[in-house]
Amino acid sequence: MTSSATTPPAAPAALTPRVASALLRYRVMAYVTGVLLIGLTVAVIFKYTSGDGGSTTVIGVAHGWIYIVYLLASLDLAVKARWRPGPALLVLLAGTVPLMSFVAEHRVSQRVRAGRPL
Repeated sequence: MTSSATTPPAAPAALTPRVASALLRYRVMAYVTGVLLIGLTVAVIFKYTSGDGGSTTVIGVAHGWIYIVYLLASLDLAVKARWRPGPALLVLLAGTVPLMSFVAEHRVSQRVRAGRPL
C-alpha cells in the first residue's frame, strides 16, 4: 500500500529585522505618496474647472519631494528583499499613478511577508 500523503509546504521564513523595517518605511511612504497624489489630482481638476491653481503648486511640490523619499524607501526595500529589476521598477512607478501606490503597497506587503519573490 502506497501512501499518497504529501508533506505540507514549509512555512515562510520570518522577516529579518532589516527587511521588516524597510517594509514599514515603504508602507508609510506609499500611503503618504498616494494621499498626496490624490490631493494633487483633485487640485488639478479644481484648477481647470474653477481657474484657481494656488493649491496645485503647493501640493505638487510636496508630492515631488515625498515621491523622492518614496523612491528611496522602495529602493531600500527592493535591495533588502532582493527583488528582480522589472517588478521593482513597476513599484517605483506606482507613485505616479493615482491610487496605484495603495494597490502596489498591498501586494508588496503580502508577498514580502509571505517570503515570496516580487
